[in-house]
Amino acid sequence: MVKVKICGTTNAEDAEIAVAAGADALGFIMYRKSPRFVEPATARTIVAALPPFVLPIGVFVNESTDRVRTLMDECGFTLAQLHGDESASYCENLKRPALKALRLKDRATFLALAEFQGRAQVRGFVIDAFSDQAYGGTGQTVDWTLAAEAARAAPILLAGGLTPSNVAEAIRQVRPYGVDVSTGVEERPGKKDPARVKAFIEAVRLVSL
Repeated sequence: MVKVKICGTTNAEDAEIAVAAGADALGFIMYRKSPRFVEPATARTIVAALPPFVLPIGVFVNESTDRVRTLMDECGFTLAQLHGDESASYCENLKRPALKALRLKDRATFLALAEFQGRAQVRGFVIDAFSDQAYGGTGQTVDWTLAAEAARAAPILLAGGLTPSNVAEAIRQVRPYGVDVSTGVEERPGKKDPARVKAFIEAVRLVSL
């Protein structure tokens, strides 16, 4: 079954809605420049109320390894999603399980994927759309043909421009381990639309591969 991560969680109400709809993981953005940034104290409170088997994931951008470890421990994050320019050696030095986000521009991105593969701390990849304006959350759609190549090489979460109306086709074309959505289920940056969250997860569950 394809896993679903609802990213950009900023409040307890949105977390409860996502969990009730069947989300497998929630993402909490620790990057202060993001419109979906959540204060660590708020994230800690939300994470503490999550049921078993819903993974809380901290999203970081070019943060020091010490700071990432501190926030993971303080907030209770299971995984670190590294969404900046972190290197393979950075992932090793982090000494925490991580997902490495790669902004898929062209096949040259596969060189970066190969560099991170086999690193003990890197458990998988988030494949997002390339943008020179932001590290993520742009709502731009990934090239699904290229993403499918990445999915054959490693476990990936497909991100970038996913919505309730296109996620089923994206899954059929890419066959990812999971999907990662933020802007596609929002009322506005940082606030989820309950109907869209439910519709997105229902669309994923109905896909037959």
